[in-house]
Amino acid sequence: MTDVTPGKAAPEPALFLIHVLTASGAPIALVALLAGAQGKWAEMFAWLGLAFLVDGIDGPLARKYNIAERLPRWSGASLDFVIDYATYVFLPAFALSWSLMLSQPWNWICGGLVVFTGALYFADNGMKTPDGSFKGFPAGWNMVVFGLMVLSPSQAFTIAIVILCCALTFAPIRFVHPVRVRRWRIVTLPVTLGWMGLAAYAIINDMSLGGSLAVIFTVSSIYLFSVSAVQQLLDRVD
Repeated sequence: MTDVTPGKAAPEPALFLIHVLTASGAPIALVALLAGAQGKWAEMFAWLGLAFLVDGIDGPLARKYNIAERLPRWSGASLDFVIDYATYVFLPAFALSWSLMLSQPWNWICGGLVVFTGALYFADNGMKTPDGSFKGFPAGWNMVVFGLMVLSPSQAFTIAIVILCCALTFAPIRFVHPVRVRRWRIVTLPVTLGWMGLAAYAIINDMSLGGSLAVIFTVSSIYLFSVSAVQQLLDRVD
């Protein structure tokens, strides 16, 4: 690989590798879909976890090397949106619809709501706030559906969570980005890493957590879901 240093002109092929990294999420999504179609949900979410990792790497690289200006022909943002919609919205909606989490017609209704509201959210130019948070539920259905599948709540609870998240997509409520939001990051980042560690264990354990691990997973999920809303409320009180 050609060595690239910030601030210096770099050969296009070297910079284009960042787009190649982003685009690798597409075949990863396809393999995840094939696993899900066979009911191999742990395998599917393992692939989605890899896609999540790629998504966490390509953005910082693109910003570091100012790829938007140095390769103006290719839109990294558009490419990222395509991949993110597939891995954050469409595939989790498929899992919600195709698995036995919900009976008919609720599986189709909830799955349809997820892909519909997710599509609208990805078209929202105001989804980011100045502090790095997301405005409205950020279509993080990969985490929500994964959590519901691992914890196996009642159908009524699952339907309620899906409808709530769909409604919050358009609400003026902030949701945390665990890296970009500096406020309480000293807590948020370890909680995020802990959540990811428990998620990996659940995947290895055939999509299940028991006892205290399930409690910790639930508490960390609630924290990540609500921390920015709590901060927003405290700001209004002050």
